[in-house]
Amino acid sequence: MTSDLAMPAVPPTDVRDRFAAAYDVLGAAIAQRAFPGCAFGVSVGGKAVLQDALGRFTYEPDSPEVTPETKYDVASLTKVVATIAAAMLLYQRGSLDLDMPVAELLPGFVVGRPAGTRARHVTIRHLLAHSSGLPGYVEFFRTAHTAAALFRACLELPLEADPGQRAEYSDPGFILLGKALEVLMQEQLAVWTRREIFHPLELAATGFTPFRYLAPGIPPTENDTTFRKRVIQGEVQDENAFVLGGVAGHAGLFSNVPDLLRFADEILRAMRTKAGSGGTGLFTAATVECFAERQKPEGSSRALGWDTPSENSSSGSHFSSRSIGHLGYSGCSLWIDLVADIAIVLLTNRTWPDRTNEAIREVRPAFHDFVREALNC
Repeated sequence: MTSDLAMPAVPPTDVRDRFAAAYDVLGAAIAQRAFPGCAFGVSVGGKAVLQDALGRFTYEPDSPEVTPETKYDVASLTKVVATIAAAMLLYQRGSLDLDMPVAELLPGFVVGRPAGTRARHVTIRHLLAHSSGLPGYVEFFRTAHTAAALFRACLELPLEADPGQRAEYSDPGFILLGKALEVLMQEQLAVWTRREIFHPLELAATGFTPFRYLAPGIPPTENDTTFRKRVIQGEVQDENAFVLGGVAGHAGLFSNVPDLLRFADEILRAMRTKAGSGGTGLFTAATVECFAERQKPEGSSRALGWDTPSENSSSGSHFSSRSIGHLGYSGCSLWIDLVADIAIVLLTNRTWPDRTNEAIREVRPAFHDFVREALNC
């Protein structure tokens, strides 16, 4: 299941000229210290038209240069490349009922709660759509120092709203979702996704918990002065995922541009197959369309796990309404236009040396707009 996504190590001059405005946006961002470096790629119709990199791992002049193959901590891209991809396959195989109560897979979610409690009405669909009523983020790691303790704290978390009433992007919801899927898989998320997704798609650079010897080749995400009190490099930045052993439904994955373009193309291949070309892939068009459909409550941009373009979206102004994507806290993004057959990946470590810089909010939409304008589609 490979795609025609190989490109020369250095893009030809005509390619760089074509995307000059997009290069300028990224170069200016590096100069203004929005992030020290980045890797990026674009595919159209199953072919890579751009894969390149700018800048360095850190702001030091002797820091390694970023390449298109540089592996990054992709943070919440874990949600779609690992967790949602697994959910899509399980659903496609008839193993996952989207409207199954979470408590059927995770009984601890309702144990000790009163009868009729909100938690009893939370379904897998609610977790996928970020409409479970769970809060957006909780610093479990402050008091839970083992994986078991952190997962128990997540199970016992009070809901802040009735399921389906509001949409709030929720890391705890995806911690629970990852564990629920593991019950169905009967093995760890990292093992199952490697065998069922990453290996078949030949995503050799993608996975959880990189070997220690690979760390020097991975850009650091943060100089952590409060929790681990060391430079975070080659290990997951997210503290809750760290306590969970580096493997979680919400964070922990590492990947690079070629792998993420290949993954995106597997999504797009399904849509090409529906249109009568593209061959047989991992996902069916029906599965992609199911997970790409916006969910309740009304006004939410969330599909099943994926985000969709909305006002002031990081995708910019040219992605169709039939697009799906996601961001990663470390400064990564993936957007896929299901109509135009286009995927764009941007990987950075914008949290280096700390998390205060949010200049990437302006960089992402401008970069995406200039890429789409260069493609004239």
